Amino acid sequence: MEKVLITGGSGLIGRRLSFLLKSRGYEVRILSRSNNPKNNYKTFVWNVTEQYINDSAFEGLNHIIHLAGAGIADKRWSEKRKKEIINSRVDSTNLLYATVKRLQIPLQSFISASATGFYGSFTTQTTFKETDKAATDFLGKVCRLWEKSIFQFNKEKIRTVAFRTGIVLAKNGGALKKMKTPIISPLGDGKQYMPWIHIDDLCELYIKAIEDTNFKGAYNAVSTEYHSNISFSKALAKIQRRLFIPIGAPKFILKLIFGEMSTIILNGSKVSASKIKQIGFKFKFETLEDSLKNLI
Repeated sequence: MEKVLITGGSGLIGRRLSFLLKSRGYEVRILSRSNNPKNNYKTFVWNVTEQYINDSAFEGLNHIIHLAGAGIADKRWSEKRKKEIINSRVDSTNLLYATVKRLQIPLQSFISASATGFYGSFTTQTTFKETDKAATDFLGKVCRLWEKSIFQFNKEKIRTVAFRTGIVLAKNGGALKKMKTPIISPLGDGKQYMPWIHIDDLCELYIKAIEDTNFKGAYNAVSTEYHSNISFSKALAKIQRRLFIPIGAPKFILKLIFGEMSTIILNGSKVSASKIKQIGFKFKFETLEDSLKNLI
């Protein structure tokens, strides 16, 4: 039985991925900040701030899936919050790397979350691919530093994968839950693109990356179907049978409410899924309509 250690196991993606891995015969282990976690898996304590980790979590370990990190959209971006967003990703990855190196763990793979924010918070007609450079704005900086820490694992000759993830659509949380309002309208002018993926397709990507040794490097974890905020909103209103109003919430209001963080909801470009398609990944929910019908 192969053993998989997951960080961020109590989060939206971590919970679903843990369940799917266990159902397929993997031994799932969770790294948690709590001594009393609410899950049914072997759980080990770690504390990134104190750079502490329970070494027992690494005994006989085959794979690490790293999902932990402070929520990008949970709070306004004060300078303190920005540091927390970066450090929660980089410091946690560094701790995992240092521990694997110190204990000389012969990992088969290290697979980590990253984000489509790598390409920045801009609305353009460019379709971004994995070969494009990181943007110079805040999200671009976060993802560049994050991936720099992730790909340290290559130094130990460990197969390393980073999934630049778009908006994850799920039934019981995440962005979709916030968007299911009685009246649906676009945000700003609605022209910004929303790279997205169904949570089950994302989890299948992680599992495929464990099992398929051809997975190496960075991949965009997004669906093939492009949607602007306005087309996404229309589709959501149709599936929910809710009123759609084409007049969006004014940009200046959203900027007043969210500050600099408003860039992530007011901007966005198309992101290509061609690389994961070329390596043989098959989506279960490739269209937004199918995804929404499954989740709502």
